[in-house]
Amino acid sequence: MSVSDIIPVLDYVGTFAFAISGALAAARKQFDLFGGIFLGFVTAIGGGTLRDIMLNQPVAWLHDMWYFYLIVGAVAFTFIARKTIEKYSKTLFLFDTIGISVFTIIGMQKGLIMNISPMLAVMMGILTAVFGGIVRDLMCVDIPLIFRKEIYATACLLGGLVYLLLLYCNCPDLLAVIIAAIVIFITRTLSVMKNWSLPRFK
Repeated sequence: MSVSDIIPVLDYVGTFAFAISGALAAARKQFDLFGGIFLGFVTAIGGGTLRDIMLNQPVAWLHDMWYFYLIVGAVAFTFIARKTIEKYSKTLFLFDTIGISVFTIIGMQKGLIMNISPMLAVMMGILTAVFGGIVRDLMCVDIPLIFRKEIYATACLLGGLVYLLLLYCNCPDLLAVIIAAIVIFITRTLSVMKNWSLPRFK
């Protein structure tokens, strides 16, 4: 399997994970079903939409109905199984972390394909990963995760730099994608478990 084969799969996985994260956030704020679907959509496609517009590319979800089906399915699944899902206190965190791990690499891939600078491609990956979550949190009247003390965008930055380093070392692209996504997931998870944080302005 090549990178061109796995990227669409990762995109669908990230979309599904972020849609669940949006639906869970809506449930915690006691939104109705429409509110849950809307928040799931915004969370799942927000970063990718902004990325495609900035790269002057067709917006992916407007040309592929699978995104619609996945988001509605994820919200419906969350609506039906919410009580079971919420037995696990870190469920929202888990799906959010899966989403940023996947979307960081996808955003970088699209940036590199468009021949933008590697470091700007890293920033494009971070933007793709975090923008949907920022909009989700703002719509829920919460301080976005990216602005809190937890390691969030920094995990995306580290994973993006690892991905560039692996490509520079001629690592197979597919392996580089997998390793970089795992680095983001582990860094974000450990930062919460160990209460790591960046210095804050006083």
